[in-house]
Amino acid sequence: MDTALPSSISHLRAPVVGGLFQRHVRGDDAIFRLAQLRFAESGMAAELYADTPEQLEYELRFLPPQPALPIVHLNRYVNLLHEDGQGLTESFIRQFRGRLLGLVIHDRPEMAGQIPEVVSAMNRATTAERHRDGPTVFLEYAAGMEPERFIELAQQLVDIQGASVCIDIGHIGIRESRRRLAHIHTNLDIDTLRREVGRAPELISDVQSAIRSSVHVVLDMIRALGKIGKPLHFHLHDGHPLIPGLADHFSFLTRLPIPVIWDGRYSIDPMYGLNGLAHVLKTIAWNCPSDRISITIEVHQSEGRLPLGNATQLFAHWEDLTNAERMNYWLSVLADNHLIATTILNSIYAEPQTAPTQPLTQL
Repeated sequence: MDTALPSSISHLRAPVVGGLFQRHVRGDDAIFRLAQLRFAESGMAAELYADTPEQLEYELRFLPPQPALPIVHLNRYVNLLHEDGQGLTESFIRQFRGRLLGLVIHDRPEMAGQIPEVVSAMNRATTAERHRDGPTVFLEYAAGMEPERFIELAQQLVDIQGASVCIDIGHIGIRESRRRLAHIHTNLDIDTLRREVGRAPELISDVQSAIRSSVHVVLDMIRALGKIGKPLHFHLHDGHPLIPGLADHFSFLTRLPIPVIWDGRYSIDPMYGLNGLAHVLKTIAWNCPSDRISITIEVHQSEGRLPLGNATQLFAHWEDLTNAERMNYWLSVLADNHLIATTILNSIYAEPQTAPTQPLTQL
């Protein structure tokens, strides 16, 4: 466990935190103008989704002045092991050199057994433009690879300028939590807790214990990858292995409702929560150069409506404001999580060189 802040951290600036800049709901360009306003108000950097360079050119027009160059997440079906995937990546690199910090591309299940081929593909995709201010290509942990294998892949990218990895703490945490929980209980879900109310406290205890041990896998990965010295991109979001369907991409303020009382509530803590987020950010700060870190709050799942307030005139031509208010609510969740993460990071980089106030084992 880390025992003190690095000697160089106190005079460095905390890394910039970004959020998703996207058309989260259906609607015309007023949706982007609302995002533009809320990003300008919060000071968030932007990570955009784009399938083609033409789409990205269009969406970049709506970005407000940014505290850092934007990140772009390519379509999840882009495969760097395929010629068309490499070609599309190279097109983005050429067209947006100097305008993007990075490109995020999902890893694929087959990559775990093809690390030399992945390294060669990353080299081919980035070599042509690496000396001309091109964005870093970040291969994202998304397909459930063994963490040790992903670290091995990242280590083999060390000499490829313009190639690195993206650590998605939600993907890793859910994968590890479910894997560890499966050794104790098969197919445990909320319905099981309803059927077995008498055993629910025991089952919930096992679930939360599996989650806590899984978080340490994430922290260990951050430490290992930080030693490589490459730029690293982080996707931060929360979740819980008992959530049906997509179990992550939630706010760090989300709690999971359960049918029994646990610790005085009819809900349980998410996988990370604010305490876990603080430990993740501290581990990043202690182990990764701040000038090589980029962070995005990648919250997708947040449903609600929020009155438009000072953005009402953007939608004067809309008869039904439902989607506008849904978008406004989602942006408010992003902004809240951004504020929390930024506040934590600023406090980390401002604190003196002392041991952590709370051991990581108390997660």
